[in-house]
Amino acid sequence: MIKKIISRPVFASVISIIIVILGVLGLISIPVTQYPDIAPPDVKITANYPGANAQTVMQSVIIPIEQQINGVEGMDYITSSASNDGSATIDIIFKQGVNPDIAAVNTQNRVARAAPLLPAEVTRSGVVTQKQNTSALMYLSFYSSNPEYNDVFVQNYLNINIIPALKRINGVGDVSSFGGKTYSMRIWLFPEKLAVYNLVPKDVIAAINDQSREAAAGKLGQNSGSANEYTITYTGRFNDKAQYDDIIIKSLGNGQYLRLKDIADVRLSGISYTSIGRNRGMPAFSAGVFQIPGSNAREINDAVLNFLDQDKKNWPKGINYVVNFNTNEFLNASIEKVVHTLLEAFALVFLVVFIFLQDFRSTLIPAIAVPVSIIGAYFFLNLFGFSLNLLTLFALVLAIGIVVDDAIVVVEAVHAKMEHERTDARIATVKAMEEITGAIISITLVMASVFIPVTFISGPTGVFYKQFGITLIVAIAISAVNALTLSPVLCALFLKPNHNDKAYHSKNFVQKFYHKFNIAFRATTNRYGNLFVKLLRHKWIT
Repeated sequence: MIKKIISRPVFASVISIIIVILGVLGLISIPVTQYPDIAPPDVKITANYPGANAQTVMQSVIIPIEQQINGVEGMDYITSSASNDGSATIDIIFKQGVNPDIAAVNTQNRVARAAPLLPAEVTRSGVVTQKQNTSALMYLSFYSSNPEYNDVFVQNYLNINIIPALKRINGVGDVSSFGGKTYSMRIWLFPEKLAVYNLVPKDVIAAINDQSREAAAGKLGQNSGSANEYTITYTGRFNDKAQYDDIIIKSLGNGQYLRLKDIADVRLSGISYTSIGRNRGMPAFSAGVFQIPGSNAREINDAVLNFLDQDKKNWPKGINYVVNFNTNEFLNASIEKVVHTLLEAFALVFLVVFIFLQDFRSTLIPAIAVPVSIIGAYFFLNLFGFSLNLLTLFALVLAIGIVVDDAIVVVEAVHAKMEHERTDARIATVKAMEEITGAIISITLVMASVFIPVTFISGPTGVFYKQFGITLIVAIAISAVNALTLSPVLCALFLKPNHNDKAYHSKNFVQKFYHKFNIAFRATTNRYGNLFVKLLRHKWIT
């Protein structure tokens, strides 16, 4: 088999070229992140019970929902919280590896079972079930330097015009806004006037729900489909302050009516006053951009910033944005540092190889074989659904020192055959490969067996070990393929027999350095040999 490979150098070259092409394709499409996605899937349920305290929310909302969702497929544990403003929050944490979309659907089905058990006010407000995005890409702050636009206007302008466009960017999983300033009609009741007219807040709520509603008014005329039939148009829910002001609360007799504006102050404002956003002292609101697992953080970051820079030309005068936090800065700095380490390790390895082999042709063989192994690993990283992150890059740095061994073993074995048997490179390569093929395969299996068990560790820690271990295994496996195909062919083509001693007496600085290095290395080798002989005589020491 080895003779056939050596006699067909084009075949071995094609194998390596295919590996490199696949690796480049994988490198182009592989997602880039700072760390692997280790956060377990999280599904959040939110509900609101207007006017209820925390204890009531816990008893009437959270407990019925928890009883139904308990035991949903893949669930790990549940956390719940209730507050005195009537809000309820339930977080369902799922086991690592569960599909978050499937988890959200299964949870929604369980929540639907609890709907008949919940108060009517809660059902009317809506129970929201949504998966949580934990991979935050950046946090943005939008602010207004124009005194005409307050924080309510800023948030609602962005909610209507900008955030939907950001969500459509490829790779963006969600855009969350922080701050309860969504436009709402706030009604401030006057208690003393309610007492005068013998009213309670429920009477006002009932009047609003009765007169501001969506309804199908039907048709008027003959039920024959002819021109005598007309569809009645209904305005639907109110969306203007004047419409709410004119809501009739009760009849006072004599053709007079008590309207909402008589007992309350109606304002168009934010839905909540629990948060206030400021940036540099100006009205502002913040938003977080979350990426889809497996997407490219760099591409998403560039796409988001490019969109904002282009679109802000159309924003109202005075509205601008600033990036408060951007993982891309840490990502670029971290990956750039690791890439520098990768290049430094690559250079140092081949410097050491060149010093010991003292032959450019011999050094060129591992210099070709090692990049093939490293580049080819990217294809399998992308195939396994991994990302290019600090863990996989560190694994590739470590892999350089491992995969270079296979190429050095082949080159050194061929050199030894040429020197001892005084033969040419082709014959020496065939004889050397017959002796070391089994050793190369054994070394590969031993190295793989070290890292394979690591990939079976479960949980968030296992995600780190899995990507690190598989990256090394793939690089080692490709290195073994190169050692059995590419390296022998390169040895047969590049190496030249040199049976004469080099002229170290030459004034060439490099030759003098080699001469002194070899003398020191032989002396060290001889000392080690003598020490080893002494240790054999005193086995009890070892």
